[in-house]
Amino acid sequence: MLVTAVFMVTLDNLVVTTALANIRDALGASLVHLEWVVNAYTVSFASLMLLSSAVADRYGHRRVFLGGLLIFTGSSAAAAASPSIDALIAARAVQGLGAAVILPLSLTLLAAAFPADRRGLALGIFSGVSGLGVALGPLVGGALVQAGSWQAIFWLNVPVGVALLALTALVLPPGQAGPRRRIDLVGATLVSAGLVGVLVALVSVQHSPWFSPEVFLPLLTGIALLAGFVGWEARTPEPILPLRFFRSQRFVAVNMVNVAMYFGMFGAIFLLAPFLQTVLGDSPWQAGIRILPWTLMPLLISPFAGVFTDRIGARTLVVVGMAMQAAAIAWIALDLQVSMSFVALLGPCALGGIGMALVYPPIAATLLASVQQDEVAPASAAMNSFRETGGAVGIAVLATMFTLAGGDTTPAGYLAGLRPALIVAAAVLVLGAVAAGRLPGRASRPARVAAVTAGVTR
Repeated sequence: MLVTAVFMVTLDNLVVTTALANIRDALGASLVHLEWVVNAYTVSFASLMLLSSAVADRYGHRRVFLGGLLIFTGSSAAAAASPSIDALIAARAVQGLGAAVILPLSLTLLAAAFPADRRGLALGIFSGVSGLGVALGPLVGGALVQAGSWQAIFWLNVPVGVALLALTALVLPPGQAGPRRRIDLVGATLVSAGLVGVLVALVSVQHSPWFSPEVFLPLLTGIALLAGFVGWEARTPEPILPLRFFRSQRFVAVNMVNVAMYFGMFGAIFLLAPFLQTVLGDSPWQAGIRILPWTLMPLLISPFAGVFTDRIGARTLVVVGMAMQAAAIAWIALDLQVSMSFVALLGPCALGGIGMALVYPPIAATLLASVQQDEVAPASAAMNSFRETGGAVGIAVLATMFTLAGGDTTPAGYLAGLRPALIVAAAVLVLGAVAAGRLPGRASRPARVAAVTAGVTR
């Protein structure tokens, strides 16, 4: 049940990518509009997870989880019925709110269901499904658009959401609400508005100079609001994001890896999926099939990576996984041609998928090992917020790189813009591999036993 919910909300991160061309034609959308069809979801997703975690701690995880499912299901129907591009963007933002409730609470509920010494395989499966949802988005979206219309990618969520609502109400125990602590609405508002300001600036720079009011003012406002968020969190007695988390080297390293991986992956897929359709002439379904090797690997390999995390440590798996993803995207960038066979993408897509699969379980396990049991919910929300923010920033930055490098919808223009954008994505993934060097290596058996027995991590 939990993994199905996670699959649904992570799928919607990129399920629209192979439908963007159809949405553009049907609703008269510009490139900026199309970016916000993706980013309205990821920004809302990223900025509201901290708030949803605080609300769940106060009012009960099951009750809030049900609310998140209801919001996600209803907004999916609204997205499918959208009469205009603005209505679709608004519905996607509300979808992100529902996802912001579902994803961190799923990890919290999973952590509570398994003892510390049995979480490896469970986290591997959970991480594999989460990664598969993100990566499978273009394939599922392409299949649905090919079989019906772009609206089908949103209608699919409605029966699944209704079924999950019924199952959650019947199966998930009610649980207990937490202490009646004040919810940090000021912090939630500052971080949400700050992220929106920065992203508006990054999107606007594609068609306006850096020092124009359209770019400079939202960028300056966003940075000021995020600085205000940090200052507020440092002095408020009940912060939405406890800054003490950042004293943990493991917590910082996990989030640096998350930001780098989603920056590279989201940005690359956002640009690559339209390239396959516009330049190579693929149908939406064929575009999804071309990157299928990338999408299947997390499901096949992540459970094993979860088991091996306890045996060889997070550092080795994550460094190798990030390096493999960087190599895969650089390989695609250097091999781009106006005509490419399926075989030409098979190697790099498989390499990138294996790299993703190696990263997900170790960073989830490391996060759980870096905080106390009663801090899992806000720590999980923070991790997923950084992850989604990295994805949104990656899309904005790489789309800007594409435009500034002379990219357009002609074959030559796509090659001119896409190649440097993918090289930037690969470079950011390399930085993520460097950050992963600060993750823990393999602990000795006595140390692992002591950590499990104490129920906390070092």
